[in-house]
Amino acid sequence: MRGLSEEKKASCCSSSEEILKDEAVSCCSSAKEKEKTETSCCSTVKKEKEPEATCCSNATEEVEANSTCCSSDTTSNEAPQDHCCGNEQEEVSCCSSGADVGSAQSSNGMKFNVKGMDCPSCAATIEKGLQKISGVQSVSVKYGTGKMTVAAEDETLYDQVPKHIRKLGFEAEPVDRHKNKQTYKIEGMDCGSCAMTIEKHLSRNPAVQDVQVQFSTGKMHIQHTTSPKEIIKEVGRAGFQASMEGKNDDQNRKAAKGDGISTTTLSGVFLGLGFIGSFVNIPAEFITAFYAAAILIGGFKPARSAFYAIKSGSLDMNVLMASAAIGAALIGEWFEGAMVVWLFALGNTLQNRSIERTRESIRSLINLTPKEATVKSGNQLVRKAVEEVGIGEVIVVKPGEKIPLDGDVITGISSVNQAPITGESLPVDKQMGDIVYAGTVNESGSLEIEVTKLVEDTTIAKIIHLVEEAQEKRAPTQAFVDRFARVYTPIVFTLALLVMVVPPLFGFGTWGDWLYKGLALLVVACPCALVISTPVAIVSAIGNAAKNGVLIKGGTFLEKAGTIKAIAFDKTGTLTEGRPKVSEVHALGVSEDELIRVTRTIEEHSTHPIAQAIITYASERNMTAIEGEDFQAIAGKGAKAKLAGVEYFAGSPKLFEEIQVSLSDIKERIQQLQNEGHTIVVVGTSDKVLGLIAVADTIRDITVQSIQKLKQVGMQEMVMLTGDNKGTADKIARETGVDRYFAELLPDDKVSAVKKLQKEGKSVAMVGDGINDAPALATSDLGIAMGGAGTDTAMETADIVLMADNLEKLPHTIRLSRKALKVIKQNVWFSLVTKLAALLLIFPGFLTLWMAVLSDTGAALLVILNSMRLLRNKS
Repeated sequence: MRGLSEEKKASCCSSSEEILKDEAVSCCSSAKEKEKTETSCCSTVKKEKEPEATCCSNATEEVEANSTCCSSDTTSNEAPQDHCCGNEQEEVSCCSSGADVGSAQSSNGMKFNVKGMDCPSCAATIEKGLQKISGVQSVSVKYGTGKMTVAAEDETLYDQVPKHIRKLGFEAEPVDRHKNKQTYKIEGMDCGSCAMTIEKHLSRNPAVQDVQVQFSTGKMHIQHTTSPKEIIKEVGRAGFQASMEGKNDDQNRKAAKGDGISTTTLSGVFLGLGFIGSFVNIPAEFITAFYAAAILIGGFKPARSAFYAIKSGSLDMNVLMASAAIGAALIGEWFEGAMVVWLFALGNTLQNRSIERTRESIRSLINLTPKEATVKSGNQLVRKAVEEVGIGEVIVVKPGEKIPLDGDVITGISSVNQAPITGESLPVDKQMGDIVYAGTVNESGSLEIEVTKLVEDTTIAKIIHLVEEAQEKRAPTQAFVDRFARVYTPIVFTLALLVMVVPPLFGFGTWGDWLYKGLALLVVACPCALVISTPVAIVSAIGNAAKNGVLIKGGTFLEKAGTIKAIAFDKTGTLTEGRPKVSEVHALGVSEDELIRVTRTIEEHSTHPIAQAIITYASERNMTAIEGEDFQAIAGKGAKAKLAGVEYFAGSPKLFEEIQVSLSDIKERIQQLQNEGHTIVVVGTSDKVLGLIAVADTIRDITVQSIQKLKQVGMQEMVMLTGDNKGTADKIARETGVDRYFAELLPDDKVSAVKKLQKEGKSVAMVGDGINDAPALATSDLGIAMGGAGTDTAMETADIVLMADNLEKLPHTIRLSRKALKVIKQNVWFSLVTKLAALLLIFPGFLTLWMAVLSDTGAALLVILNSMRLLRNKS
């Protein structure tokens, strides 16, 4: 390439960094540059759909051998600087421009991540809804992956897609925009309607492209073109406090809250002065002034929030409380108005503190990892912030210290407590070559670890991210409650206005009496307790599960886990170790030691799992190999080698039948062992058999206990799916305690087995490794993957992930899910009954304004406290 002009280099390279030093090889994928700019390397770029089309977006002709990907009439006679990018100073070709294959927006449309879909019918709803929009050419929604592709005539329509999706009850985000989003913590939200108020208020700001506020996690995700300071200011105007998520969360929170006496306390002081003054000889004007001060001080924030809520078209609790307080003052009920404001403020304070505890259920995970690491630099040890440690650097972790980053052990032997990640009850031994995870505790020896992942890519970082995402996903119950609340609140608000006006117009009672009852109805109208009944319980349960080494991907899957009636287990690697071990040694005419030594010698050059099992068995008993030569593998049958000039074989019984060696002495034993699920390795020469070694997959120590515990929690049926023969399946089923098995299955047959269980009327969970069992996991009602700590694929694909590579935490997960369902039902019924009772007591005149506030905030507080019990649910 040194001989080529700079213009030619730029024309065919996909980036300036690809200019090769070797003159003979060009940067074109055709590899042989004939110094003809006509032959374009662009046409070899990988395309997603139409391979015959060029990568140039403005090409109108099919690319041929001698044609260029440029739209201009460039020929071989033209100047070489007229390359396909059309700009001789550009170093990047048209292939690597904005129409990049990997970008979210392409000629095929823009891709979005969609959240909130419960079933394939949701995908169909979204497709139909978006296709009605003028300018949208096509919509494709994949329920399984949560992805959506939209093609539109005008690119400006892509910015409107998230808003249209939200109207349909879902959330959409362009896949290429999540990096530009900022996350803020919001404080002061009482229920989901507060989140809606903030969303609507900020959506009216032209500098805000997209905003999503999650009440359950207290977070706001926003894409904007203004400053963070301005966003915090706008949220403050709506009556809430925002702080940017990051390293200084605590400082931001304190700054947002401010110092000094709280308005709730000050409002309470004036309310107390007014109340005491009513029993002593103080002019009525002073008492009224005290109550008015209590209303103004305590009601300023709710009134400001109410203003922005009305402005944005929301009817939240602030609107109802502000209306009730102002109405009470107008009819002369100053004490009632002041009591309403103070009780509302006090209730909010208690609610916020309680909800914050559930929201911070994941903070214990964040605090697991140390902020600094001890890095080995030459012969010195240097302390560095974990953010500054790169891949490949060596860190030193002393006994008792937490491991700061994921990596591989290169020196040292220790036991590591992995409970914070996997939930395992016992420490795991680690030595050279083993993987260790950030956040786990080094208990004994000193370890030197080579870092394999940056701080943001560690397993614990992924867990935190997935848990936070899961806590933001709405469960079916929550979605129903939210829809109910959206209809219920306006109806009751309208009813309250009618109660204030209609009866006195027709002469039934005084205006003051009915106005008072209408105000009480306004207070009761807000379904705060009902709206928070589900999300707080879900956040608590998912947080509890995460601390116990279980990732539940959202409220939908939490609820499904609570309704599961049958569990299908893959055998290999789930119920069993997945690593074969020697189960029996049967020698003929030689000692067992000699038989094992001969077999080890033959198998030492093989990587087959059965060969490795025999080598491990020999190593554990210090049985060394014998000198040998001419090692050779016999495909699908075994191996052979020469020992002291004699040829020895180790392999299947079929191998010895082929070389015509009699197996009559051990045939019966071979048949018996095979029927019990053992794999047989026969050892001998071309003249005689020396013996046999039986190898079998062993059942995990924790499997039997876990299955017994699952039966104790009321699981109706446990099924094993395996590709092994019926003899093996029957033996494993009896030893593990499963109720039923399907044997000799191919991957497609496992899908059929799951469908058969579903047709029997059972809600089925499938437990596998998340990769090999993908079809069955997808078919089941709930996919549960094991060993997520070592498998990124499992963490991404399954509905529930057991971080440890065993079933130990599965009974806890089922028990927790069922308890969460129970708590959610308790919360919903309690909220509805409390609301109904309050409504019935208003009209006889038994329910005063302050009692209405107390019933509302009290019910919300009790719902939160009931949900928080899930945080303390023991494994």
